[in-house]
Amino acid sequence: MKAFYRLFYYISIVLTSILAGVTIAGAFVGNTTPDSFKFMPFIGLILPILLLANLASAIYWTIRWRCWVFIPLIAIFSNWSYISCVIQYPFFSPASAPMVKMNAYTPGVLTVATYNVDAFNHEHTGYSCKEIASYMRNLQADILCFQEFGINDEFGVDSIAAVLSDWPYHFIPISPEGKHLLQLAVFSRYPIKEENLIVYPDSKNCSLWCDIEINGRTIRLFNNHLQTTEVSQNKRKLEKGLRTDDSQRVERAALGLIDGLHENFRKRAAQADILKQLIAASPYPTIVCGDFNSLPSSYVYHTVKGDKLQDGFQTSGHGYMYTFKFFKHLLRIDYILHSPELNSTDYFSPDLNYSDHNPVVMRVKL
Repeated sequence: MKAFYRLFYYISIVLTSILAGVTIAGAFVGNTTPDSFKFMPFIGLILPILLLANLASAIYWTIRWRCWVFIPLIAIFSNWSYISCVIQYPFFSPASAPMVKMNAYTPGVLTVATYNVDAFNHEHTGYSCKEIASYMRNLQADILCFQEFGINDEFGVDSIAAVLSDWPYHFIPISPEGKHLLQLAVFSRYPIKEENLIVYPDSKNCSLWCDIEINGRTIRLFNNHLQTTEVSQNKRKLEKGLRTDDSQRVERAALGLIDGLHENFRKRAAQADILKQLIAASPYPTIVCGDFNSLPSSYVYHTVKGDKLQDGFQTSGHGYMYTFKFFKHLLRIDYILHSPELNSTDYFSPDLNYSDHNPVVMRVKL
């Protein structure tokens, strides 16, 4: 029995060290392109799980009162940059309760919202669109950025524009001939001066920028929906393979899932490189928002944010931040970033039931 106990003890130390080593590698994902090391993006993708596992390991060694507790603690604190992107103190602020209603328009304060609406829940009555419009009206939102805008024959663009009439200026780019894009849209209370659609090679995803004039001042707004993960599609293929007794079919499905994820990592990285150049060329204070389909640990997040922008959650957010409803609320993939000259005063992501994403809202002083 004593020999078994010692064996278990040493195995626990080895597993703790391996877990910590992989987690520490996650701290370098943001500086590593997907082409330079294939498995680094996957480490970044599972970083929330790795950190929770290290926390459990630290608790285990603390209970056992062993010095090995320092190994998971080092792994956790080496990823402080990521942790600060999902957790901010104070943990709660009444000003950001989900159903805040501003009694009147506040001069000098701009409220921006971004929302992947998943084609307005793929329903044809306009219910989701009307509920979203009502919520944003209560927030006195000035600019709405939508991803997966999703127009259908029963509830078309004219109907949507009528529901969103509080935002009379809009830019809904049309897909170029020969392409079928996942549609974006911007609705604004302020005039849109210039606008441009950004398409990416071999992708249905896209971005846009537009210059919005606000009381004589111009800001450049980027609305983005970067390469989708296609996890659900590949997961279904894997599950179909697992239901068979063909081991080769299961192996092919698993390799297909890994290859598909890596290909999308590569596409998002290339899109982030393009965005970085366009952001650097902006002559105006800049707001960058949308669905990045990437965690704060990723190359995409670090590239788009760069040195020019700040994360609104880090400058004015609080508590725990996630934006994707599934995967146990572990994924923050929707963002609003801003130039330092725009003073962010509030940032939150209310839990709404009209999409598989939550919206993100930021208020800034101009």
